[in-house]
Amino acid sequence: MSDETKPASKRRPIRSYVLRQGRLTHGQTRALKEMWPTFGLEPTVDASIKQWFDREADIVVEIGFGNARALIECARTDPERNYVGIEVHAPGVGQVLLGIEEHELKNIRVFNHDAVEILQTKVPPESLSEIRIWFPDPWHKKKHSKRRLIRTPLVALLVDRLKLGGLLHLATDWVPYADWMSEVLAAESRLQNQSAPELYSARPESRPETHFERRGERLGHEVRDLLYRKIDA
Repeated sequence: MSDETKPASKRRPIRSYVLRQGRLTHGQTRALKEMWPTFGLEPTVDASIKQWFDREADIVVEIGFGNARALIECARTDPERNYVGIEVHAPGVGQVLLGIEEHELKNIRVFNHDAVEILQTKVPPESLSEIRIWFPDPWHKKKHSKRRLIRTPLVALLVDRLKLGGLLHLATDWVPYADWMSEVLAAESRLQNQSAPELYSARPESRPETHFERRGERLGHEVRDLLYRKIDA
């Protein structure tokens, strides 16, 4: 029996990622062993989100931070806010821990788990100041579009977790995916496009140029930023 013919309760969830067993460097392996107890968060954590840090501050979540360069740079240059990174690939998690060590950062915590599950079970409603999803896999083949992360149910979940006035910032170098994103976001009445009447925003200074962005530009791709703020609909 295929997933499509199974009852909804028995269907496997469609993931927006393929879990690759990337090779860990010696440094990443060491960082995971030595620094995870302090900066890593387990899916079973039951403490309040405000207790994940040693202080109370606005919280920014980045989903799928990849090689972690942007997350580290943002946390380093924005010390007044707390950052939570969520990434399924272990090398990226090891890399962010190395960055925390190198820059002696105190304002980052990390999940090595599926972001949707973390948002559903560990992040209370109206608790986040900003959510960032930069250069998610576009799943550019039509038959794979159902795997795209940015879909109506997820956007509703993201908006639920944002505070009133909180910011949702998406970015992609695949224009068809940007168009898809804009349609999904426009259908959410609690979001207001910050570039209106234009569809897309210029890259804000708060978003560092990423590895995926530079690679896309070398391939001739056009980068699109989408900034939407939660309003009282």
